[in-house]
Amino acid sequence: MNSKRKALMVLDHALRRSPSRWLSFAGAVLVDFLIIIIAMAFSGLASFQGSPAAVVSILGYYSVPMAFVAALTLFAAGFYWISERYFNIDDLVRLAASSAFFSVCLFGLTLGYGPLKGHTHFDFTLLFLFFSFSLIAGTRVFRRVQSWNRAASRRRVSKPAVRTLVIGAGDAGETLLREVMRARKHRYDIVGLVDDDPQKTNLRIYGSRVLGTTEDIPHIARTLGIEEALIAIPSLDGRNIRRIFDLCRQCNVRVKTLPGVSNLLVGANADLSAQLRTVEIEDLLRRKVLRADVNDIAGYLRDESVLITGAGGSIGGELARQIASLPPHNLCLLGRGENSIYEIQMELASTYGRRCDAVVADVRSMPALERVFRQVQPTVLFHAAAHKHVPLMQANPIEAIENNVLGTWNLIQLSLQADLRKFILVSTDKAVNPSSVMGATKRVCELMVQAYAREYKTQFGAVRFGNVLGSRGSLIPVLKEQIRRGGPVTITHPDMERYFMTIPEAVQLILQAGAMGKDGEVFILDMGEPIRIMDLAYDLISLHGLVPEKDIEVSITGMRPGEKLHEELTYSKEELSPTKHPKISIVPGEQLSISELDAAVGELMKKCKAGDEKGAFDLLMDIVKTKPLPEEQAAH
Repeated sequence: MNSKRKALMVLDHALRRSPSRWLSFAGAVLVDFLIIIIAMAFSGLASFQGSPAAVVSILGYYSVPMAFVAALTLFAAGFYWISERYFNIDDLVRLAASSAFFSVCLFGLTLGYGPLKGHTHFDFTLLFLFFSFSLIAGTRVFRRVQSWNRAASRRRVSKPAVRTLVIGAGDAGETLLREVMRARKHRYDIVGLVDDDPQKTNLRIYGSRVLGTTEDIPHIARTLGIEEALIAIPSLDGRNIRRIFDLCRQCNVRVKTLPGVSNLLVGANADLSAQLRTVEIEDLLRRKVLRADVNDIAGYLRDESVLITGAGGSIGGELARQIASLPPHNLCLLGRGENSIYEIQMELASTYGRRCDAVVADVRSMPALERVFRQVQPTVLFHAAAHKHVPLMQANPIEAIENNVLGTWNLIQLSLQADLRKFILVSTDKAVNPSSVMGATKRVCELMVQAYAREYKTQFGAVRFGNVLGSRGSLIPVLKEQIRRGGPVTITHPDMERYFMTIPEAVQLILQAGAMGKDGEVFILDMGEPIRIMDLAYDLISLHGLVPEKDIEVSITGMRPGEKLHEELTYSKEELSPTKHPKISIVPGEQLSISELDAAVGELMKKCKAGDEKGAFDLLMDIVKTKPLPEEQAAH
């Protein structure tokens, strides 16, 4: 039944073809007719000691029937409708199978008909298989090469090509090279490749030679007039991307790259050449990807009703994307900004074909949250809603305390009432020895999660990590905007350092930590080495093709209220314990009682309601046992 349906589909496809395609089809069939006759003649000459009479007799009896059988076989296999430009290894395998089929037909024909009747001439049949397959395959490979050459000629005539060097001679480099060669839209003249595997030097890929290693880039660029380099190594780490970028910059070579492994689109329909882009700061900070255990994550989210607070933000939105891909039984997005919540809801509907619940609500409002819990009946909660801007929250402490602390307290109370199965708090490295209002509020949230985990069956956990690249209103977008405007780029202190991680990587590890959290643990994500903000600014300026301090001024403005020179991921008294994931560690919970915390939070809310900023600030810092800096004390 399937073969019949397939044959009908092929026939229907053929009938829809234009007259010009029918002419092309007729020409291809005629060529294959001639090939079958020639293959049979060669086979007869080789099998029957070159006897012309035997060959003529064989051709007279078998050539026409076999030509029709071969043409019908190739037609049924779809070979007459394959674009010659895309004839590939898979087609070659199918052609071998088709050739074997009509060779078996020839063997059967010779047993019952004609001058070879009653004799088993295996040698004749095998030679026919060899010659027919070789000649049919050869004509198609020849037409493919001709097609590529015509496309290359059209590109050369239409617009001068950019002299290009491909970096990486692995699978991605080979695929990229093939796509560039066959696509009319690209304007690349591939001069050669480089690869750090010395055994690949002088190898040829589609006619392009591996000219050396990446250290040879300056010499190759100057000698051969390279204008652009394409990095075709998705697994390359940030250190090596920076090294290659610097080598190319020495000789004024523009650089484009494929995305990293975690962001690269792969598959039968993925076009690598369309994914080429300029090098971004995220590429220079790229680290080796350690995948989360998708089965582990899906295991604790499958059949669950998941609620994400702050779903319109950078972390909350990415949580929504990754969770929706699993998917859970139900997904609800909660946020205070209607536009951002609507955008992520529409994105998920478009990408995953499912409409998630979206609720506009404020986590400070207990009545609003009660309605959400009644409607959604969540069983797993990711709490990402928070005010995060340090200087802004320093100037608005009551807003920070009410949103971050009261919002978390409200959600915990409702989670306990609803017998929520799992509650995961998204925290920050600024919660460690906090010098800012924002950091102190997040530390209080950590303490609440730890305290309630010891007394209730809901599985609580918190995930602590540093800055994420590209989040709204964060450092990188601000610096990019300053560069776009021509400077100056402002840095608060030349020695300031921060930890950085990409948003997808952070969220993947949050989800992995969620699978492990149950007793109020604080999970620490491996952020790598801290990065100097000054170096980051210089890199960004260079990536824009400008020279720091020459084209763009870098200005030191002084540290802002609440800022620290160096962020920390753990307290000195906290001892890290490993988990089953190499990039996630655990620190034990604080031994504070629920009654102590509830009393402190209640008093904190009273001071906020009374508008007592100084009293609220002092009490906040007292709860987290951090002495405010003198200038902070004076400010409040």
